[in-house]
Amino acid sequence: MRDSMDKADWKDKPKVEAALGKYCSSDLPSRQRKVCYYLDPIKRDIAQPFSTGMPADRVCKRINNSNAEICGVKFPVKAEKLSPEEVKKLRVKQLKSILADRGVTCDGCLEKEEFVQKVLDTEHLSGRDEF
Repeated sequence: MRDSMDKADWKDKPKVEAALGKYCSSDLPSRQRKVCYYLDPIKRDIAQPFSTGMPADRVCKRINNSNAEICGVKFPVKAEKLSPEEVKKLRVKQLKSILADRGVTCDGCLEKEEFVQKVLDTEHLSGRDEF
């Protein structure tokens, strides 16, 4: 959202709230709409730390006490930009999702390392931007 605002407006709380409203009223994918559903009632609480320049992850931790669902929304993994070390850090569920999006099955895979290896072996099959 900061990308859509002038840098001079970042410190103006009403403009931050207006930008949040504008962003949420645009045509968004389902996961962003879900986040906006949770953000709408607490725009003012978000505008305060945002206007001080606090990073998004810290804002999320700060509002987690009042609305834990926001930080719990999971977004798809962008697999083609991941290094082998980053692939090893993914959860098995995410690895399975990447393989399914590539149209690959991992028959006989039981251990996480087997899924990691299959994702790395099928890296050439990733043709889309997002998974």
